[in-house]
Amino acid sequence: MPTISLRGLYYTIGPIKFIEYGMFIIFLLFFYGPILNLIVLAFADSYAYPLFVPNTLSLKWWRFVLNQDNLAATVVTSFAVAIMATLLSLIVCLPAAYALARFDFPGKRFFQFAYLLNNAFPKIGLYVAIGVIYYRIGLMGTFLGVILIHVINTMMFMTWLPTNAFGGVPKNQEEAARDVGASPLRVFFYVTMPAAFPGIVVASIFTFLGSLEEAQGSLLVGFPEVQTIPVVMYSVIFDYPASAAAVFSIILIIPTLVLALAAGKKLGISALSDGLKLR
Repeated sequence: MPTISLRGLYYTIGPIKFIEYGMFIIFLLFFYGPILNLIVLAFADSYAYPLFVPNTLSLKWWRFVLNQDNLAATVVTSFAVAIMATLLSLIVCLPAAYALARFDFPGKRFFQFAYLLNNAFPKIGLYVAIGVIYYRIGLMGTFLGVILIHVINTMMFMTWLPTNAFGGVPKNQEEAARDVGASPLRVFFYVTMPAAFPGIVVASIFTFLGSLEEAQGSLLVGFPEVQTIPVVMYSVIFDYPASAAAVFSIILIIPTLVLALAAGKKLGISALSDGLKLR
């Protein structure tokens, strides 16, 4: 069977293509390598570094995780918090996003930049400060307190992406609808919202997934009364082998795949890509 060396491949396809293929392979290794290792860990009975393939394969850690008494309640809590945080973010952030896209007012750039501030430094400092306030007003260990923490973390996605989506809607379409007698609310819901819908969907997906994987704030504010999947993962990581944590990670990945496939099938990949564009 003929073999092709790297030097032979280099001269066969040319230097440019060789570099392109090499960069693509490196990207695949960095992007998909950790996911592949996660899957391997999840189905490993025993696993010893530096072997890539486990010594033996087993489903015992899946049985261990799925037999946890609080797993079902934890999953329900995680999804309930994520759904409520996404809906609350939509209610609070969409009007702000529309205002930032359509109106000029003093301090507009500052408000746009302010949404980045909660991501500009380690979150634990912000959580401690919020925890002090929560303790004084009685929100520690409450479902509402955890939801508000998640909303704070996801406001950037739910503001910036819809802002660009609203900004990409041609104003002449809205003006044409107003000229034929449509009210401002009718123009918004029948002209602006449909055109900006892909951006809003992308922002909602990021918000939902960001809430689903949020751990530090949920642990500090909600524990032990409110436990989400990432919070339970902390104890699993400290008390059990990495294989058990890998199972929890895959459980968290599944909603990401389902949402991405559903959104891609409903809206199309090109529409979702347009929703991610920053103008």
